[in-house]
Amino acid sequence: MQSMQKESSTSRTGELLNLAAAKAIRYVDQAAERAVAPSSADLATLGKFHEPFPSEPCDPAQVLNQLDAVGSPATTATTGGRYFGFVNGGMVPAALAASWIAAAWNQNAALRVMSPVAAELEDVVLRWICEALALPLDCEGGLVTCATMANFTALVAARHALLKQTGWDVTENGMFGAPPIELVVGAEVHASVLKALSMAGFGRKRVTIVEADSQGRMRSNRLPRLTKQTIVCIQAGSVNTGTFDPADQVCAAAKEQGAWVHVDGAFGLWARVSPKYAPLAQGFEKADSWATDAHKWPNAGYDCGVVLVRNGDALRASLGIAAAYLEPGARREPMHHTPEASRRARGVELWATLKSLGRAGLCQLIERTCAHAQRFAEGLREAGFEVLNEVVINQVLVSFGTPDVTREVIRGIQEEGTCWCGGTVWQGRVAMRISVSSWATTERDVERSLEAITRIARDSKSVPTSA
Repeated sequence: MQSMQKESSTSRTGELLNLAAAKAIRYVDQAAERAVAPSSADLATLGKFHEPFPSEPCDPAQVLNQLDAVGSPATTATTGGRYFGFVNGGMVPAALAASWIAAAWNQNAALRVMSPVAAELEDVVLRWICEALALPLDCEGGLVTCATMANFTALVAARHALLKQTGWDVTENGMFGAPPIELVVGAEVHASVLKALSMAGFGRKRVTIVEADSQGRMRSNRLPRLTKQTIVCIQAGSVNTGTFDPADQVCAAAKEQGAWVHVDGAFGLWARVSPKYAPLAQGFEKADSWATDAHKWPNAGYDCGVVLVRNGDALRASLGIAAAYLEPGARREPMHHTPEASRRARGVELWATLKSLGRAGLCQLIERTCAHAQRFAEGLREAGFEVLNEVVINQVLVSFGTPDVTREVIRGIQEEGTCWCGGTVWQGRVAMRISVSSWATTERDVERSLEAITRIARDSKSVPTSA
């Protein structure tokens, strides 16, 4: 009887996986041509999810059918080639397929004994990333949810290292009464860094802000006096303009005084893979810690952030965990390198991504998306619109005239559905931001999007706007 139940359960699981696969494959096939944003009718249908908590079990096939019927149309098609918002990457085919296997494995990546394969693949990908980005090969690090958490992780390691120099053990004594640490950021610092500083106990306001140039790069000649109790946060790839802080000069000034340099390189750090764009990111290897996202330019799928720290002792001292039932292993244990203990095996998809692309494929992805950004800038200028930034990598800022008109264009683009672009304010000017990050974007996608943007912008200029 038990054997029959097991066979029935196994067969049922297989049926459900086949059903899910069929629906997922159809979704991926349709993503290239469907409207990028869901319609208002699709969004209204989400109300069907709001019901009292079911009192009885529901047939799993019915659960999947409802999820697909209601949920799939209400997604934003970031897996297609015409999503240009928020520097969100797509998901390369190997990563998507590997994620299915990883879900079936259902591994907890906290400890090696819990998942030998998860720990091993994490070791591999961290080494590969150091090689790809030409960072010190003896860095230690971990895989986290996003660059915000990677920034936080690196900053608590920096906090430990700097306070240890003063004789203060922040892990044992906390921040109450601790010697002060000075924080230095650029004027265009990303909000995730400020959030990470706040979570690390530094506060968002207790920072020294260094003036930026017209493209958002920190002016190294405006750095304040640095000491061995200073953390300087620099940026590899501004989220608005794509520009890079002058790492060579900042790192040189910091090293003279023993300050710690942290790099927020959520997407721009990957430019170091390309011989064409690596000169923009020169000097970042001289920093002490780095945060980046694999779900942005490498297109490993959500969620996958990466933290790397030169001082592995500080990282482990900040994040290590001990308990009677947690026997220490002889090799690296993932949970001692990240804020989370139990977590999914992100290294599986990341390994599949990097293995499938290789250095050449990753370089081509970066250079291709940058070329698409250049084409966007060229086409928009030819149409008579103002591109506000030097398009150095994959970010384009464009104004369509007055703030009201630009906002109307952004709204129109998002509703029309050919592509999806977001808005921003750059140095006091309202702008549309185009972030080309997906492996799936083609030249045809760019031309279709340019045509839609130009058409909507011209229509918007003929519509009266408020003063």
